[in-house]
Amino acid sequence: MAGVTALESLRLSEHGAQLFVGAALADMPGLQAAMAQLPPDQAGIRIHGVGALHSFLAPSGSIGAIASKAVGAAAKPVRAILFDKSAATNWSLGWHQDRTICVREKIEVPGFGPWSIKAGLHHVAPPIAMLSGMVTLRVHLDDVSATNAPLLIAPGSHRRGRVPECSVAKVVAECGILACLAKAGDVWAYSTPILHASEVAADPVHRRVLQVDFSADELPGGLAWLGV
Repeated sequence: MAGVTALESLRLSEHGAQLFVGAALADMPGLQAAMAQLPPDQAGIRIHGVGALHSFLAPSGSIGAIASKAVGAAAKPVRAILFDKSAATNWSLGWHQDRTICVREKIEVPGFGPWSIKAGLHHVAPPIAMLSGMVTLRVHLDDVSATNAPLLIAPGSHRRGRVPECSVAKVVAECGILACLAKAGDVWAYSTPILHASEVAADPVHRRVLQVDFSADELPGGLAWLGV
């Protein structure tokens, strides 16, 4: 399992992941307050319309500034989820890529599909080129140790394009596995298509993570990002 020094040497362009130590530490009180209005002990809550988050996610905010440097000045938050792993919600998730985006309404556009409904919201799989131009930021509201189910990633897998399910295990074996440890206030940035997984926590305590996808692209054919 990689140590902190090794984790801090990762770079988004090369490895598909980068750790920003303490990037949101000064904003923890505001972020905690914004999340306090959401129901506790739920594995994942899709967030929309929480105005208290907007200043942090704006280009001038601690979180939005990281996204702007990663994908360009036009970066905007397009989807947010609060993950809350605890003794009450201690789940595992196999190796996969995030392949969908959240939009305001269903409009059939060539290259976009299949469609799905998640938490009552329209999701669609865009072309892999669009996903590859996005960045996913995970803002840690709690410490994440090796025993509390840190996110596992396969460094460099973001360069493999859309990985067929039958090839996932092979790609993970080729790229290796890295556990993304973090302290509260740290921000991990990932290339959105990177292969990742999560195990059941061996020592489950609250492990809250605000995950936000950013894109600098506009959608074609009348499609519109739902936003945060």
